[in-house]
Amino acid sequence: MVKIGDIELPDFPLLLAPMEDVSDPPFRTLCKENGADVVYTEFISSEGLIRDAAKSTMKLDIYETERPVGIQIFGANLDSMLQSVEIVERTRPDIIDINFGCPVKKVVSKGAGAGILKDIDLMVSLTEAMVKHTSLPITVKTRLGWDDDSIKIVEVAERLQDVGIKAISIHGRTRAQMYKGNAKWGPIAEVKNNPRMHIPVFGNGDVSTPELAMKMRDEYGLDGAMIGRASIGYPWFFREVKHFFETCTHLAPPTMAERVEVARRHLQMSIDWKGEKLGVFETRRHYTNYFKGIPNFKEYRMKMVTSDDAQGVFEAFDEVLEKFGDYSFA
Repeated sequence: MVKIGDIELPDFPLLLAPMEDVSDPPFRTLCKENGADVVYTEFISSEGLIRDAAKSTMKLDIYETERPVGIQIFGANLDSMLQSVEIVERTRPDIIDINFGCPVKKVVSKGAGAGILKDIDLMVSLTEAMVKHTSLPITVKTRLGWDDDSIKIVEVAERLQDVGIKAISIHGRTRAQMYKGNAKWGPIAEVKNNPRMHIPVFGNGDVSTPELAMKMRDEYGLDGAMIGRASIGYPWFFREVKHFFETCTHLAPPTMAERVEVARRHLQMSIDWKGEKLGVFETRRHYTNYFKGIPNFKEYRMKMVTSDDAQGVFEAFDEVLEKFGDYSFA
């Protein structure tokens, strides 16, 4: 059993990564139904929360069926982060996660996200203040370091643990790498193998198959895996990993009927939550993976990603089911 504070999780839990414009309530619901043990919100700007910016406050929406759920915030100003903790607490999440890993320039340029990896003392002092400011468990998501010449993740993780965080998720790339090259899990294992570490250490980056999830568990000895890109448009990934852990065999992939049904539900939930315009737009990124591998599919994919109204997308789903209903993904 793995514990984040008092939250009990199964051995080697699978966590849905916080992903901008992806990890919203509709998608989190689908991942939870398919076996995700913990889900995290999209990352939320502390400055946006304080200004009551609509996009930031909307991301605070969480639902009972998602629990345990973590709300992730980012920022580099102490007062703003403490105020945002107070705002987040009102929505009653199970976990507050601090984003110290986002590599995007507009975040890093403000010293937030992975930008704070240039100032480890600030990273630690800000975290300590947030831990003291709430009774909720604080967790951290970060990267190996700013670049290959400044990887101090073993020391960083230990210092963050010592000021009170309850778990750490580490993406196996530096900020300089962005999302290029291969993630390195070895340095994450060094954190886990540090005899002074006693909080869960979760690995993130390139967990794209059940076999790789098992490798992270068995060869690198990590406490769990945080799943990001492998789940986009494919919430079944969580159940496939768990089936593989239990049986060492691959679960049959979802049928065309199941893919269409889940894509339809995803779109409808998105529309119900954020309105038709945004709902249609923000689910587009998922369709390539929902229907990946189908030959001669471009015409239908283009209709899904270019339709400006829901009716056009729902019609495309119907056409796909009619034309490709017997297609085998095995």
